[in-house]
Amino acid sequence: MMTIQKSHWLSLCAIILGTVTAALQLGWEHTHSGILRHHLLNDASLPAISNLWALLVMPMLGALAGWVVTRRTRERSGALIPAIAGFLGSLLGGIALSVAFVAGGEAAATKVLMALLVAAVLLPVYRAEYLFGFVMGMTFVFGPVLPALVACVPMLIAAISRLVLWRAVAWALRRARPVAAA
Repeated sequence: MMTIQKSHWLSLCAIILGTVTAALQLGWEHTHSGILRHHLLNDASLPAISNLWALLVMPMLGALAGWVVTRRTRERSGALIPAIAGFLGSLLGGIALSVAFVAGGEAAATKVLMALLVAAVLLPVYRAEYLFGFVMGMTFVFGPVLPALVACVPMLIAAISRLVLWRAVAWALRRARPVAAA
């Protein structure tokens, strides 16, 4: 009988969640006029990406998120709750962007995207669980590949702001403090 190590449950759950999401999306599309393809930049002259890639992309993103969060929880107790919150927040952000695009068109989607970009300056959206949640939230409208590509922009903004700019500001503030006289 196979037993799952206690530390691997999160990765397994994330892989299953990604696989189930891909299967549900593709099952819906298959039964409703066929599996969709999305053109890059919504331009028919550019190559199209099939949503069949969901069968590879979603479980891989789940595996990555599960592995990274598992590693982080081993290093710091209490890291699981912020990771789940980040996943859920990004999931809601992806859903909001999808709904805005479908219901309100480009103007509404642009407003939601700008809000997400501002959030990227403040939150660590460069982490794998944020990517997984964002892509999952957008998969049913755009498939997984285009949202993963779109997510690179806020992830880059977050990484630069949190790992470079915020640290540089903290360093400068520490250096600017007057040294107390002994």
